[in-house]
Amino acid sequence: MKYTVAVASLAALVSAHGNITSPAARLAGPAMAAACGQAAVDAVNADGTIPLENITPETAACNLFLCRGATFDDNVARVQTFTAGQVVDFTAILPIPHEGPCNVSVVDTATNTVIGPPLIEFESYADENLAELPANNTAFSVTIPQLQAGLCTVAGQCVLQWFWFGTGAQQTYESCVDFVLA
Repeated sequence: MKYTVAVASLAALVSAHGNITSPAARLAGPAMAAACGQAAVDAVNADGTIPLENITPETAACNLFLCRGATFDDNVARVQTFTAGQVVDFTAILPIPHEGPCNVSVVDTATNTVIGPPLIEFESYADENLAELPANNTAFSVTIPQLQAGLCTVAGQCVLQWFWFGTGAQQTYESCVDFVLA
């Protein structure tokens, strides 16, 4: 029994890669299960840092490239309220780094398109060849932009999306923070 627990714990560590832990990011739930299948939800819940490429959606309706398939309906209680010019601190965990580009952008969830330029951008992020990752890979801030009137004023309309692609591993990571502009 102890051996089984040890092997399962090791497997969880090996499969872990990265995600946002603060502010509160979208989680998998029943609405994601309806859109993507229970197996996709189980995979995300088993490893919150799982890359998109390791999730197998069961339906064509699943949009993994928007918030890793996590839906607004499962995350209504996690909506943040920000103001233009507000500085928002992010915390990421990166148990297994894979060097590649990363950014945080405002994304329109209806079209899955970026609104404006990235709020922060890393040309080289989570470089596994470094002895120690730069501090700004796991703790960084973004400034909420002034957006066109009416944009991001309704919950579920916009997210702050952390997007990282490990070029060597060919793996994609996403976390989304639902927000409204006050």
